Amino acid sequence: MEQRRSLKVGAVFPHLEIGADPGAVRAWAQAVEEAGFDHVVAFDHVLGAGTASRPGWYGYTSEHLFHEVFVLFGYLAAVTSTLELATGVLVLPQRQTALVAKQAAEVDVLSGGRLRLGVGVGWNKVEYDALGAPFHDRGARSAEQVRLLRELWARPTVTFDGRWHQVADAGILPRPVRGRIPVWFGGNAEPVLRRAGELGDGWLPLRAPDETARRMVGRVRSYALQAGRNPAELGFEARLVLSQVPEVKWPDFVAGWRDLGATHLSLSTMGMGLATADEHTRMLSSTLRELTRVARE
Repeated sequence: MEQRRSLKVGAVFPHLEIGADPGAVRAWAQAVEEAGFDHVVAFDHVLGAGTASRPGWYGYTSEHLFHEVFVLFGYLAAVTSTLELATGVLVLPQRQTALVAKQAAEVDVLSGGRLRLGVGVGWNKVEYDALGAPFHDRGARSAEQVRLLRELWARPTVTFDGRWHQVADAGILPRPVRGRIPVWFGGNAEPVLRRAGELGDGWLPLRAPDETARRMVGRVRSYALQAGRNPAELGFEARLVLSQVPEVKWPDFVAGWRDLGATHLSLSTMGMGLATADEHTRMLSSTLRELTRVARE
């Protein structure tokens, strides 16, 4: 349907609620693909903090289940055929850049060019410390990481002498199907908006389509112009968390972001009290049908 397809619609993988059963993971992904979604979005957390030693801890903990995102996407690549696989987001600065380049290229090859790499800087210092990565300069490092990723994806060998990364005449194989995996930046801070405009293929905002969002979209486009880039080529993906937005407001949320120039939308069913993969996919499918109906009116 033309009105809906002008806005690519994805489903957020319900890490916290679908469990570790590979059959349930496969069934969820295949049902999402069958329902007509364009892509799936998966989050990234390597470690969760133990709360016994951290009274008052806020955020994900060691009790929250997160599939490792590249391994998950390797599995989904084999059990689906059309879904784009998007990280939303990979916590890039806590990972080794050359290894990310290798893993992402491998997923892109095995999926037939279906990977979109959303990256962010994260918030959990516990993860950074355990992975041996510095926390304080993670934003600046992420920009250099993206530049190195693109070099490694595009060229047989790379010599790179950056502030944090040095590569001496080395390369990866296989390289991505398209030569360049799309990289989108996630987050709402001003440095993120700048990186999205100057370096990114898109921006992943996490907010309602209000006047603040309108100004933020404008700044991303302005940063792109200042960098000599065409802002019309940037993508914008909003996330509709169904547990946080009343059902009667879903169409307004979607229409608002479309008016701001959104190219993509993802639907999250986590936090709705759904107990099985089938319940999640039924909710996703019914919401997609409703949004399609509204778009036709």
